[in-house]
Amino acid sequence: MLHETVTSNCPGRRPPQTSRREMLLATANGFGMLALAGLMANDAPAAPVRNIALPQRHFAPKVKNVVFLFMDGGVSHVDSFDPKPKLDELDTKPFTESKNPTANGNRQWLKSPWAFKPRGKSGMPVSDLFPHIASCADDLAVIRSMQAELPIHSTGVLFLHTGSNNAGRPSIGSWVNYGLGSENRNLPGFVVLSFGVVPCGGLENYSNGFLPASHQATLFQADGTPIDNIQPADKDARIQQTKLALLRGQDSAFSQTLGGDDAVESAIRNYEMAYRMQSLVPDVLDLAKETEATQKLYGLDSTIPTKRLYGIQCLRARRLIESGVRFVEITCPPGASNGTWDQHGNLKAGHEKNALDTDQAIAGLITDLKARGLFEETLIVWAGEFGRTPHSAGRDGRDHHPEGFSVWLAGGGVKGGTIYGATDELGMQSVENICTMHDLHATILHLLGLDHERLTYRFGGRDYRLTDVHGHVVHDILT
Repeated sequence: MLHETVTSNCPGRRPPQTSRREMLLATANGFGMLALAGLMANDAPAAPVRNIALPQRHFAPKVKNVVFLFMDGGVSHVDSFDPKPKLDELDTKPFTESKNPTANGNRQWLKSPWAFKPRGKSGMPVSDLFPHIASCADDLAVIRSMQAELPIHSTGVLFLHTGSNNAGRPSIGSWVNYGLGSENRNLPGFVVLSFGVVPCGGLENYSNGFLPASHQATLFQADGTPIDNIQPADKDARIQQTKLALLRGQDSAFSQTLGGDDAVESAIRNYEMAYRMQSLVPDVLDLAKETEATQKLYGLDSTIPTKRLYGIQCLRARRLIESGVRFVEITCPPGASNGTWDQHGNLKAGHEKNALDTDQAIAGLITDLKARGLFEETLIVWAGEFGRTPHSAGRDGRDHHPEGFSVWLAGGGVKGGTIYGATDELGMQSVENICTMHDLHATILHLLGLDHERLTYRFGGRDYRLTDVHGHVVHDILT
């Protein structure tokens, strides 16, 4: 179901129709509904169910799953994956290159506090900020020529997730879930691993938008109980089934008074998904089943709480995709300002703390996926909403910079040890093979076997897509 259109012969509401549930409930004294309830109860095993009918891809995929590592706040490209020796020469010299003279002020060029070294067989330069990720350099395809539209967190994060500056559009995870579905009918297709009730950037970045509600993100929290109320209050399963049957009946009846309402039908499907998740989610998220060596690989033995929690999230991501979840996003532990990596001041201390939290677990994820034969069927995307300026208002901070920054991809179909595009000698502007967010989205969908121009949904009288009327697949970083 890669294109949905709701039509009607009447200009107003659709005429009431008898649903399959109502037919089963109304005929043969309701024995059909009783049989259905029994079948549904038997259809909720703890083991993954993968032999389900899935929507057809547009072409052969390179990967089956995505793990999106969201670096909220904006990592400095000139301090991580895009070395600029020219900044060493100009360090402390006045910055006077802004087109807005009032923006120059007392700003100075600021060299990187970290040294860059060639890593791996490819010799890819990676800074000392990420020693563990640097060991995986031959698996990374770094895009140095990314551009965003605005230097504002709220719109930047929204654009990264939805391809639009306006709220109300579906998240990329929702589009993937809509296009492909989950491989496991007992688990959602789109999961966000969050460090709070409201994930980084706000719920609008993980919304289903105008897509059916069943495609929105399911939030798992890092600290405490991953999902509230996942375990039933009723110990007797029959009582819970009776309650769910009552809810289904009430919602179905209400839906029919509206002429068949998609939102209500999606709510019914969400109830059924929650019921099936009860037995499987605790088992999938039980990290006690992992070996001590695996837990150490992700840094779960760390005494730093935020580092340990990020490691838990990365290990959970592996277990989720292993169990059939299609798209998993991992957010960062909360930062002190507008984003984890948003260091307008205290650049060295802030970036080092954030790198310490995330570096080992991300490299551990890559290593673990390889060991389990999952790396070639998984796409890992590491990205923030923009980069940071090569200059500073002080001596230890960088500001928002959408004109040129770096992201990287790794996994199936990705040409490891590759550098694509370039910024100028100071890291100010993308000047070679400029890559937009739409291009990044088109490339992600392409690896999943989806044509970004054909993955559409009709809403408000027009066909919408994640990339709008833009986007080109970055074939140069693909195998």
